[in-house]
Amino acid sequence: MKSFLKFVFLFITISISSQTYDFTSKIYETYSKYKATSLDKRRLKHPDIQPLITALKNKPSFTLKKVGQSIEGRDLTLISVGSGKINIFLWSQMHGDETTATQAIFDIFNLLTSNDFLKEKETILNNVTLHFLPMLNPDGAETHKRRNALGIDINRDALRLQSPEGRTLKRIRDSLNADFGFNLHDQNIYYNAERTSKPATISYLAPAYNYEKDINQVRGDAMKIIVFMNNIIQKYAPGQVGRYNDAFEPRAFGDNIQKWGTSTILIESGGFKNDVEKQEIRKLNYVSILSAIYAIANGQYKNIPITDYEKIPRNDSKLFDLKIEGAIYHLLGNPYKIDIGIKRFEVDNANHTDFFNVGRIVDQGDLSTYYGYTTLNAKGYSIIEGSVYPKVFNSTNDISNLDVYELLKSGYTYIQMEELPENNINAIKPIHLIKTGYQLPKFIISPRVNPTFLLQKNGVNEYAVINGFLVDLKTKSSTLKNALIYR
Repeated sequence: MKSFLKFVFLFITISISSQTYDFTSKIYETYSKYKATSLDKRRLKHPDIQPLITALKNKPSFTLKKVGQSIEGRDLTLISVGSGKINIFLWSQMHGDETTATQAIFDIFNLLTSNDFLKEKETILNNVTLHFLPMLNPDGAETHKRRNALGIDINRDALRLQSPEGRTLKRIRDSLNADFGFNLHDQNIYYNAERTSKPATISYLAPAYNYEKDINQVRGDAMKIIVFMNNIIQKYAPGQVGRYNDAFEPRAFGDNIQKWGTSTILIESGGFKNDVEKQEIRKLNYVSILSAIYAIANGQYKNIPITDYEKIPRNDSKLFDLKIEGAIYHLLGNPYKIDIGIKRFEVDNANHTDFFNVGRIVDQGDLSTYYGYTTLNAKGYSIIEGSVYPKVFNSTNDISNLDVYELLKSGYTYIQMEELPENNINAIKPIHLIKTGYQLPKFIISPRVNPTFLLQKNGVNEYAVINGFLVDLKTKSSTLKNALIYR
């Protein structure tokens, strides 16, 4: 009899697992149908989500409640759906500039309000009640900044509860006595999965609730969910998952919410090659969070071994936007072989709706243990200073038909202008613009310097680096967002 029951249990487990992974595959394949298309930029503000929240008020299955206000008076809305006994609480954008999961939440709403996946949605909504608090820090979102209007990190306000946003989060968690919590964040794009060149596109953490990092059932269940989600992500971004540092932080909300009895899963959205606006990562959030909710609803997560949690590679921070390997740099008449690590930093426009890049050399020397989103093996190439094209142009209109790639090939990395666009310091073409008479600083390869130079082999300029972007002069191609304007 025991062996028969064991067989039945195994059969049911395999059946549920198969259903979950089938659901995952289908929601991944059909994602474009549910994507909230009005949200497609990382600089996401409170007014951007209000029409979508308002539309949910007409959906009878959803309950919307104003649960607080930010310091500057922006509403915080809790959106609930489902009738199950298991309470799942998801909050996003605790840091105002971390928007990836906020977008994914509205994609999830679109699927939940559709006429598709009725069987799976019945399982979810009959077994769990979902509570979403999108954009906890709307004041920070307004200026695309991490901190709130008080200048504090809300994620370090779990003890003092100085901020109204933090007090709201604590009150909602307590009132729901949530069984599971999804703490949704973004991390910088320079994290990689330890000892690999792959970005940590998604990183997870089951936060510790004490300095000893003990594992009770609450934290253990969070670990099981993370193992499940990792298996999902591996299908679509193999090797691109990291495990966040679990050092106990007594001020942090994630650590305390775990301590207060809610199985807490931290999700950090990192980088993905050629995904500047993190839209592919948004899709991975949508798929993995929905799949995890389904696994909670059908109980599949309960049989996942906790030991697999430690098998997820740790987060490391050894990525550059561009890595140049083994180039020859001539200094004081002597040749030196160096690697160069370059990052491109974002500078917001005045309205915080878009940005331009400013490249910087952040390290150089032996960077053999580091990686790049783009890596160029520059063996046999010499770093050459670019010069100013001697012809002076009146305005940017005069260079609209100019073959900039031929100028770069000829060794010119700057164009002189009589008139430059007002209030702009970013140029569209892959060459810098300078005001007539502007004196360029002495050329040097050094940390904190803007990376602009040529890479020459056998007397031929084959590559240019302009503002930290690699320009292939052989194919006349580049992923450059912008060069710079110097006055």
